[in-house]
Amino acid sequence: MKKQLITASLLLSAATSFGGGYQLNLQGVRQMAMGGTGTAWPWDASTIFYNPGGVARLKGIQMYGSMAFIMPSTAYGNRENSGVTSSNERTASQTFTPFNFYIGGRIAEDSRFGLGLGIYTPFGAGMKWDDNWLGKYIVQSVDLQTVFFQPTVSYRASEWLSVGAGFVFAAGSVDFRQAMPIHGNLGADIDDGQAHLHGNATGVGFNIGAQMKVHDDLQFGLTYRSQVNMDVEGGSAKFTVPTSLKDSFPSTKFDARMPLPGVVSAGVGWRPLEHLTLQLDLNYTGWNSYDSLRFDFAQTTTSLHNVRAPRHYRNTLTTRVGLSYRISSVVSIMGGAAYDPTPVTNGFVSPDLPDADRVVLTCGLTVKPVRGLTIMAAFEGSNGVKRNGSYDFGGFSGVYKSTAAVPAIGLYYNF
Repeated sequence: MKKQLITASLLLSAATSFGGGYQLNLQGVRQMAMGGTGTAWPWDASTIFYNPGGVARLKGIQMYGSMAFIMPSTAYGNRENSGVTSSNERTASQTFTPFNFYIGGRIAEDSRFGLGLGIYTPFGAGMKWDDNWLGKYIVQSVDLQTVFFQPTVSYRASEWLSVGAGFVFAAGSVDFRQAMPIHGNLGADIDDGQAHLHGNATGVGFNIGAQMKVHDDLQFGLTYRSQVNMDVEGGSAKFTVPTSLKDSFPSTKFDARMPLPGVVSAGVGWRPLEHLTLQLDLNYTGWNSYDSLRFDFAQTTTSLHNVRAPRHYRNTLTTRVGLSYRISSVVSIMGGAAYDPTPVTNGFVSPDLPDADRVVLTCGLTVKPVRGLTIMAAFEGSNGVKRNGSYDFGGFSGVYKSTAAVPAIGLYYNF
């Protein structure tokens, strides 16, 4: 039974890497600086992601590129009175670099139609613990990368309403390592076994939106980004174990499906003063689609079984606010905040995703040095509340505290 739990724990961890702590809201630098708001107001070509309906309102064709630098940190400590030797751990310093590229706008100055293409990274990041830390039998390291490709069409139906839709093709990969409590002659903590899971995944979905311009100073937006089921076919599962156990843990292939949840967003943008714009976004994420995990191995043994395990995620409502103040025709400054509740319920707080409710603060600026060109910079600080949680399936518990610093840069050119 113990051997079966080793593999089940491994695969659960790999799948939760697609969960709440890895959903990124960094698809536009200006929007990031405004607390992640952007559903209502089509500021630039990144509206291809935030609201496809706004593409038909862009002035001219725009080319946009940006990159963020995610620097996360998670600290771990034992629960009080846990009966386990005292341990205080921290993840290794890492920097992840999600990127975004957009090109789009109205096909002609007087046209009602807009076209665009977005290439962006809505999920990604990772975590690396010391190879010999207390929770090594659940996770040592995990790394996730995703890229979405979204061709988009938009139509301005009237002066006040425009709509749009984009088809999404998603590609991604996950790499996961975990120690196994199986060792050779040197003993535990010296030559533990190791499991290594690697897979490439693809999926499809869509992004639709409506943008409503009630007045030049008052605009609304509503979007739905569909669930994308990431299908892993022929993923690689390799096990480093003593020779006597190689038949029990053979290197093999596996198939799996991992859902990335759908998101409904509603937003409003209001310009009470000529130089000041305020925004509010609400993001409702359908995490309850993540109710269970299934992994099927090409080769099974008495120790290596297909995995069927429940995951009781809950839907979340994220609130975002932001503002932009235009100092001059050249410089604008932005600020914002968000409250992002975790979808991870008690009993499923694993060290590969020790997610918790988070408070996010943001700031940034834009500079227009020459006609048509805008340079953008932003910073986001994310602070998760301290969480005392357990991972019942793996029999592991502890107190977690996660933070992240995320600077970003970008530019766009309006042709």
